Amino acid sequence: MPYDPSAFPPFAVTVDLVVLTVRRHELCALAVRRGEPPFQGRWALPGGFVLPDEDLASAAARELAEETGLRVHETDGHQVGAHLEQLATYGEPDRDPRMRVVSVAHLVLAPDLPAPTSGGDAQTARWAAVSTLLPGPSGVRPAESGHTSALAFDHERILTDGVERARSKIEYSSLATAFCPPEFTVGELRRVYEAVWDVALDPRNFHRKVTGTPGFLVPTGGTTTRQGGRPAQLFRAGGATLLNPPMLRPEL
Repeated sequence: MPYDPSAFPPFAVTVDLVVLTVRRHELCALAVRRGEPPFQGRWALPGGFVLPDEDLASAAARELAEETGLRVHETDGHQVGAHLEQLATYGEPDRDPRMRVVSVAHLVLAPDLPAPTSGGDAQTARWAAVSTLLPGPSGVRPAESGHTSALAFDHERILTDGVERARSKIEYSSLATAFCPPEFTVGELRRVYEAVWDVALDPRNFHRKVTGTPGFLVPTGGTTTRQGGRPAQLFRAGGATLLNPPMLRPEL
């Protein structure tokens, strides 16, 4: 039997972005207030429809720049300014009231990013503490029957998945350094782990673990007093992508 594409209903593809940074020692996500229906006036994750001539990564970078003024680009095949990766695909039939829409969500991690600027169909763009967007212990909303999401579409689920991806990946990879400037102290790195995991860590144990993990950190030879007090040694990210042993998340 010949294949007939017209027998299948058309659907659109979008990209949604979970953009996470650490601001004032707190894990924050980028949120935009929608300027157009559906969900006009509601907060949402930045994103939009994939254009016919775009691949998914290009669409994600374009939407991030259009709606917020933030840019992720590559030089010699390496990302500059932020970490960008695909998170998951969301395709429930009723997730968008306009039509059948499949979204490929992306996770973006970057150091203390500047205040975003609004554009596209976004009225306002802002950094919001994850704990305010996903109420509940450690920024995870408890399963409640009949509760209304603070975010448009299924973006609460996407944000929850993105936060958990970040929390789990910094256990076994060097991804936590993506939240840090090119040169950072062990104390600054510890505060990233504390913000992402929403825990307090013992400074001495943390210092011993991260400096004793092969390939995790490389001393730069410099020091800084930007944290106040005695000069602290500066490090940069090492070449390791997987941590052995891993930095296990404390049990709450």
